[in-house]
Amino acid sequence: MPSRSSVTGSSNHTSKVRYSKLPDSDDGYIDLQFKKTPPKVPYKAIALATVLFLIGSLLIVIGALLLAGYIEVTHPDRTVPVLIIGILVFLPGFYHLRIAYYASRGYRGYSYEDIPDFDD
Repeated sequence: MPSRSSVTGSSNHTSKVRYSKLPDSDDGYIDLQFKKTPPKVPYKAIALATVLFLIGSLLIVIGALLLAGYIEVTHPDRTVPVLIIGILVFLPGFYHLRIAYYASRGYRGYSYEDIPDFDD
């Protein structure tokens, strides 16, 4: 009966293929799936934040001038809502612009992923 090595045609010469030992425990994960892709810059959201920031700043300045009396007004009870609306529009614009600025500078803890994107 012929030996097994002569039947399969294998010989004792070394192959040019290099093998590596597999890890003892395979948990089904690979390192590539944990690498983060660079985040996409949400240009539309940053543009909206800039518009909100500018409109809010303008309304705050106008409201402050109305309250201080530098701009004459016939109904002084309507000056406070201008200031309140200005503050409500200014705050989200400033917040998102601050996140975008720090993310662009690479500060730890700030990312473009923190800004809501409208492309989804």
